[in-house]
Amino acid sequence: MGQDAIAEFAASVTVAELEADPYPIYARLRREAPVCYIPAVRLWFVTRYDDVEFAGTHPELFSADLDDSPVDHTFGSPTILTVDGAPHLELRRSLDSKYRPKHVNGYIDDLVRPVAEQVLDGLAGRDRAELMAEYLEPVSVLSLGTVLGVAHLGAGRLRDWFWRLHLGVINFEGNPARAEAGAACSREIDEVLGPLFDRLEASPDDSTISHLLHSGMPGGACRARDFVMPTLKVILLGGMQEPGHAGGSALAGLLASPAQLSAVRDDPAGLLPAVVEEGLRWVSPIGTQTRQAVTGTELGGTTIPAGAPVGSLVSSANRDETKFADPDRFDIFRHRPGTGHRPAAPAHRPAVLAFGAGKHFCAGHAFSRAQVRIALEALLRRFPRLALDPARPPEFRGWEFRAPRRLDVLL
Repeated sequence: MGQDAIAEFAASVTVAELEADPYPIYARLRREAPVCYIPAVRLWFVTRYDDVEFAGTHPELFSADLDDSPVDHTFGSPTILTVDGAPHLELRRSLDSKYRPKHVNGYIDDLVRPVAEQVLDGLAGRDRAELMAEYLEPVSVLSLGTVLGVAHLGAGRLRDWFWRLHLGVINFEGNPARAEAGAACSREIDEVLGPLFDRLEASPDDSTISHLLHSGMPGGACRARDFVMPTLKVILLGGMQEPGHAGGSALAGLLASPAQLSAVRDDPAGLLPAVVEEGLRWVSPIGTQTRQAVTGTELGGTTIPAGAPVGSLVSSANRDETKFADPDRFDIFRHRPGTGHRPAAPAHRPAVLAFGAGKHFCAGHAFSRAQVRIALEALLRRFPRLALDPARPPEFRGWEFRAPRRLDVLL
């Protein structure tokens, strides 16, 4: 593909096309222009697995601290996503230790299963449901909300918050309406959570918000509210939407494959972890790690200019044909050696990059994976005849945040 043709294709890409289905665009870029500037979203797209991993693990070349970040515009700064060095280490240090994998395994079932069962009770006696709004998103926000200390606000408000926050965070194109929607929600969170912060600053408890303020601090001291609030908003968006949306994508893929669904019903404990992992690969709920080139840097045969904003596309990396055979196909067996099913190519199985790479690898990955697994297990056990509604196929939307907007099923 010549340079003129590359530039013409890049200029033709629209936000609407990316939100409708970015994967054909990513596939063409991986083949013909793996590192390419996309004017519509004002980002250099990095699309191949090895390049995405490189950008995420070389902060000396690709900084998390962007000059013009929609994350910072929406949440304020610093956030754990958009700083490197000492501020990033301090924000990581503030995170509650209960998100570490060895701790998650000790409590996650007792936390998530009662939430899932209570939400499922609300579907009892019905013959159909829309599972994103009526099950997966509520379980996601209430499970994490319990740990954060905000579950009392209710699933409706917490879902509303992440949907409005996301409009600001995806606003790479500079849409004023999206920017204001995200900023207005951010201001509302400051107001609603102000009294909670007042209480926790004076009287710590075991909630994540309290840990953000107090963990690792000298006795009687706490971090400034303005320092931790932007990172809390990161959690309120990414941490609350990712498990529900990952579960929706995984379930859409599973229900569309009767043979795989039958296998999971026969061995839920053995196969549901693979369902979760394949769902994260097939449709990554959060599509990018954004970075800024520290200096002019060659990547994928192209020089990214110093100071340029970079969209390191984990969603595209997870469908890289050189790493995953038949990558557009939902296949839970690609992650399981020795099953007699065709494995991923090449012979080694690359890690799914849905939670990023490097020092900014998501601290909540174990919590998220376990939450999705438990929610799906409870749903499939409660409704053994669960099936997609043939009259209402799943509706996927988004590129920075992608999942079914609707997942209509027959119960």
